[in-house]
Amino acid sequence: MITQEYKTEMLNKLNMLDNEEQVVVLNFISSLIIRKTKGAKGRSLLSFAGTIDSRDLEQMKRTIEEDCERVNLNDW
Repeated sequence: MITQEYKTEMLNKLNMLDNEEQVVVLNFISSLIIRKTKGAKGRSLLSFAGTIDSRDLEQMKRTIEEDCERVNLNDW
């Protein structure tokens, strides 16, 4: 658990940054949290194997081929 002293020090330093720098700090903190998040083990997902209808799989495949192959050059 974080102490009040650390919280105060972090907030003081965060307030010294401009908005863009604060966004960088927020993104960094978020990335630390995401790295700690663990997904399900593959073994626990095996019970779902073969449960998706073949028509649904075909629709997913078409959607991926149609929509995921596009590059929007203005997106970045």
